[in-house]
Amino acid sequence: MYSQSTVIAGGLAHIPVVIGVFSFIQKSFSKRASNSLQEIEPKKSQINPVEQQSDSRPAPVAKAAANTSVKKKHADVPVNIYRPKTPFEGTVIENYSLLKEGAIGRVNHITFDLKDSDPFLNYIEGQSIGIMPAGEDNNGKPHKLRLYSIASTRHGDDFNGNTVSLCVRQLQYEKDGETINGVCSTYLCDIKPGDKVKITGPVGKEMLLPDEEDANIVMLATGTGIAPMRAYLRRMFEATEKEKNKWNFKGKAWLFMGAPKSANLLYEEDLQRYLTDYPDNFKYTKAISREEQNTKGGRMYIQDRVLESANELFDMIEDEKTHIYLCGLKGMEPGIDEAMTKAAEEKGLNWSELRPQLKKAGRWHVETY
Repeated sequence: MYSQSTVIAGGLAHIPVVIGVFSFIQKSFSKRASNSLQEIEPKKSQINPVEQQSDSRPAPVAKAAANTSVKKKHADVPVNIYRPKTPFEGTVIENYSLLKEGAIGRVNHITFDLKDSDPFLNYIEGQSIGIMPAGEDNNGKPHKLRLYSIASTRHGDDFNGNTVSLCVRQLQYEKDGETINGVCSTYLCDIKPGDKVKITGPVGKEMLLPDEEDANIVMLATGTGIAPMRAYLRRMFEATEKEKNKWNFKGKAWLFMGAPKSANLLYEEDLQRYLTDYPDNFKYTKAISREEQNTKGGRMYIQDRVLESANELFDMIEDEKTHIYLCGLKGMEPGIDEAMTKAAEEKGLNWSELRPQLKKAGRWHVETY
């Protein structure tokens, strides 16, 4: 058993991590915005802008935001094929731990068979599904569903298009001297191959990849926040995926991954293989808080790694065709706002006005839970 301070800290310890990341982004944004806003003539453009390889100077962030004020509607994205009143019962194919010896907590990779769904439960990268755990709550009512980010591509882990996979951390904490297990997370970590699970969805259009092949994708993740990032990277770099898709990624993908210990890094073997096979398109930067130190002698977090690569990352972020994806705990949002507000004030700017520009441009993708 693990206490709240042990298990949950693995995720919460990285909340301040992302604050520094966005503080850096804002400073970069602000530097260009102050000199460029008066020269911009807004016009309609696409969501999902992507980086073009050229010798010309990238457009400032402020200009990119103004030029991409109208979002693509994603009308062809499947949503709510199955609802809570009429869920699909998927069969568990596999359920195994993603952690190595010495890791904190419990994190499993779980795959469900969808081939018997009618209508077929199809989805795309960046969406989520709902899980309805078996049993009843203390009031004798069925447990409410929980949403989980999908960790597989639309073709599934076996590339046959009939499965969906999740990356699930078991919630466990102490209350009044008693160990409390999260209802749905424990249910999922305990299920076995052959078990039936009620599934709803898919849902979500916020975390979708851009359509353009030359897009640049910056990913910020800690813990199970890597789930949608894993789907993106498989779509980009798995050979079989590339054969099946009429989509050949030509941009640059940069993953910043935070974990408390090396043993808590998820999908590490796949990520290392992508580095070997696609060194010009994939960059992987890790921050291991309990094993590494930053330049000030403190724990190494994602913002420390970002600042080490500030110039290169700024070149990507200021380009109007670069997207930023963040997936993590909802508790990080107030901290991000506070940090960004202070950073903006130092530049004489208003963060509450600047932040919506990236969001409106369709380049700021956030999923918190």
